[in-house]
Amino acid sequence: MQDMLRNQRTFAFAGSSGAGKTTIAEMLLFNTGVTTRLGSVDSGNTMLDYEPEETKKGGSVQPGFSVYSWNKNRHFLIDNPGDSNFLGEFPYLLTAADSVIYTVDAVEGVKPQDKKIWKDVRSLNLPAMVVINKLDRERADFNQAFSGLQDVLGMKPVLLYMPIGAEADFQGVVDVLNGTAYFFQDEGTLTQGDVPAELQDQVAEAYEAAVENIAESDEELMEKYLEEGELSPEEVQSALRQAVISGEVVPVCAAAASANKGGRQILSMIHDLLPSPLDRQPWEGEDGSQRESSPDAPMACFVFKSITTPFGGQLSMMRVLSGTIASDLPVNNPGKDSKEKLGQLQWVIGKKQEPCKEEVGPGALVAVAKLKNTGTGDTICAEKDTFQLKKPKLPPQLLSYALTGASKEDEDKMMMALQKLTEEDTSLKLEHNEETRDILLSGMGQLHIETAVEKAKRRNKVEINLHAPKIPYRETLKGSAEVQGRYKKQTGGRGQFGDCWIRVQPKERGEGYEFVNQIVGGVIPKTFIPAVDQGIQETAQKGVLAGYPVVDFQVTVFDGSYHSVDSSEMAFKIAGSMAFKKAAEKTGVTLLEPIMKMSISVPDEYMGDIIGDLSSRRGKVLGYESDQGITEINALVPVAEVLRYAPDLRAMTGGQGVFTMEFDHYQECPSHIQEKILEEVKGHEEH
Repeated sequence: MQDMLRNQRTFAFAGSSGAGKTTIAEMLLFNTGVTTRLGSVDSGNTMLDYEPEETKKGGSVQPGFSVYSWNKNRHFLIDNPGDSNFLGEFPYLLTAADSVIYTVDAVEGVKPQDKKIWKDVRSLNLPAMVVINKLDRERADFNQAFSGLQDVLGMKPVLLYMPIGAEADFQGVVDVLNGTAYFFQDEGTLTQGDVPAELQDQVAEAYEAAVENIAESDEELMEKYLEEGELSPEEVQSALRQAVISGEVVPVCAAAASANKGGRQILSMIHDLLPSPLDRQPWEGEDGSQRESSPDAPMACFVFKSITTPFGGQLSMMRVLSGTIASDLPVNNPGKDSKEKLGQLQWVIGKKQEPCKEEVGPGALVAVAKLKNTGTGDTICAEKDTFQLKKPKLPPQLLSYALTGASKEDEDKMMMALQKLTEEDTSLKLEHNEETRDILLSGMGQLHIETAVEKAKRRNKVEINLHAPKIPYRETLKGSAEVQGRYKKQTGGRGQFGDCWIRVQPKERGEGYEFVNQIVGGVIPKTFIPAVDQGIQETAQKGVLAGYPVVDFQVTVFDGSYHSVDSSEMAFKIAGSMAFKKAAEKTGVTLLEPIMKMSISVPDEYMGDIIGDLSSRRGKVLGYESDQGITEINALVPVAEVLRYAPDLRAMTGGQGVFTMEFDHYQECPSHIQEKILEEVKGHEEH
């Protein structure tokens, strides 16, 4: 098995939306005989984008998987979406790979989103190669895209295949290290030839730069290069592979995948330069333990994705971390403390599955029918040799929508349908908000949530309506006050009596609620003090101004009286509630709104527009930084102003802006905003 694993590759595509990742994957599958037809994303007939939502969008909304054989060696690929709406599980998908093929559009060059995606790749120390794609398109500029790799992304790029011609005249590539030209023929075949005279100087420069970058990764080699001025082809090739695996350098090639140009060079680079599962560092466990990526180590697998087949079946996608697995194997899930049994192992090839009838080792990507207690992000291992992978953190959800069904029956079906979707896509979160009574679906952006709802409607024949969620405003006291809450009720027989004096004062933002007991001399018995506290808390939770919880205040109960017969917990609870309402009336109450911390990356030319737009949204710009043509702006903005920020940013930047945001703090609403909110609340109450 060692020999087979030495030649096995498991890699993931990464890059911003529209760079052509799926088209390159399709070209590789076509060149290796997995498919007999070169599909097109525009035509909606690729092997890896098969969901109706992907055909409609004209791009990936979920990862695709396949296995192929190249020169009798098995390779596994993961085709990741590029749209940030669908990258919530990206860290898990990268964990399943040993390396990355980073894709850049020759027309658009390096985009703002590439900085974030490349940062994710580097955070997991994954070796990578780059394909600069779409060289046959109008305005394709290879040199601009290549410069961006170093200037914007901080790579040390090594050009291995230089394009011959561009746009409609993209006719071949030059193998820079060997000084040979290859010209594209029909059906992806190549003919070898001489390097065109007009490129010879450029090729010589590229060769010098490549050898220098490769030599810099090895101290001994660098010394030899400086002394002798050259290295043998064998030394260059060996050092290049080591430099790629260590992440020192990133090899680059040119392609036009939709025209089947460059596929064979990419396949050769994958096999010659990218690591096998045996080359990777040991896996780190949650407890700090390590597990070798070896077939001789105890068995462990990482469940990195759950998928639903076009026929409704659910599968768990697994990466073998160590050891070997076969069908019908009993396993242990240490995270859930449960035992499972694997069913038939399956190869996943686009939307199809084929039985895997052999034992597989590290690096293999296989599926099994969904396990009973095991979900995405879990590790399964041998029953005796426990190991739980330290998994990467997933990014937080950025946006929430409220959902309603057309009827009560639809609402029940909707909850079941969405529950299934959250198992399939762990970057979705479904919850019932007790405060607003909304059913909330949270995700990575508006398109993510809309696509999830479309899927649920299509698969389950259910009506689902999307609404902007209610904003979780808060109320707080404007000042301090001392008041009495006295409750007395006399009916026939035993009455009710509770009497308390409280002092309220505001606290700093985010400090929450505090109850202080300063009763002395037993003027209120100890058993009734908690009832006063409860009455105040329950009233504060319901709000006194607009129905939002009152926060950040201290209550001190310091005096009162009781009746030996008529006093009860209920009476003091009511007295506490009455006292708090009176105190709120005396101090005045103001509304607080949630403020988000935002980080927005845009090309430099849009910076002024974005900052102006943030100001119009009552935002406060904290600062900005420009780096190689991309400006990152940090700002604090009220959540009410950015509920639909994703489509607005897309419109302002022609789709080139990206952002992240997270809750930061609450602050007082301006008076004109408060008036508007109170009018809306009053309108709802009247209806």
